[in-house]
Amino acid sequence: MSSPTPGGRLAGARGNATVLFTPRTPRVVAARRLHRRRDRDTTGRFLAEGPQAVREALTRPGVVTELFGTPTALDRHAELAALAAGGGVPVSEVTDDALAALAETVAPQGLVAVCRHLDVPLAQALAGAPRLVAVLAEIRDPGNAGTVLRTADAAGAGAVVFAGDAVDPYNGKCVRASAGSLFHVDVVRAADTVQAVDALRAAGLSILATTGYGEADLDDLADAGRLAAPTAWLFGSEAHGLPPALTEAADARVRVPLHGRAESLNLAAAAAVCLYASARAQR
Repeated sequence: MSSPTPGGRLAGARGNATVLFTPRTPRVVAARRLHRRRDRDTTGRFLAEGPQAVREALTRPGVVTELFGTPTALDRHAELAALAAGGGVPVSEVTDDALAALAETVAPQGLVAVCRHLDVPLAQALAGAPRLVAVLAEIRDPGNAGTVLRTADAAGAGAVVFAGDAVDPYNGKCVRASAGSLFHVDVVRAADTVQAVDALRAAGLSILATTGYGEADLDDLADAGRLAAPTAWLFGSEAHGLPPALTEAADARVRVPLHGRAESLNLAAAAAVCLYASARAQR
């Protein structure tokens, strides 16, 4: 079997020639199975696609277990290949067809990393005393979930909780939508949403539920100084909103004021407004 060269690539049995992995190479086949949630759950692995995601994954030691790349992409992003190899991560050259099999995008950028799951228990995330937490309650759209995760990271949140029957945070579309933020914040998966809210409150966070019918106006809360406190924001799906049990469990039900004629904001926009209102107040 081939072994890593000093540059991190795999040199095959044909002298100095590099053997390119194909779609039928067992390691490519095994990695491709990670497109399925059951295989991600069983192995504790997922795929991060593209140079941005790979770069951010490599900033966390021990997360990346293998880097696949076409020769062209590995030459273009030689610093990432070197960073991976320097950290003991196998760097495997693949054919264009193999990369296409590993990627989920129409026009892949030539790099795909196999990564370990990043989950931390809620108690561990709370031990860091985060002042801002986003709770994605039964949000099933991976694009929305990844975008909210990215926004939470940008706003300085310390943790993002995927609660209840929420989308898998390691779904490929969610990973891509997070634009690398998946590797920056504590990712928590909590099966029981109410228990998660109770734990957040016990840790000293104010619980604010977003709803278009909330009795509290976001601007009024900001003017009253209530957003300066450590806060956990609860966000529900666009289709169904928050489960009633969570809405009732919150300290306040908050609506984003609409000053124009729009009926509502979509989930990602509402989350951005709320998270940045807290970020500004807390700073």
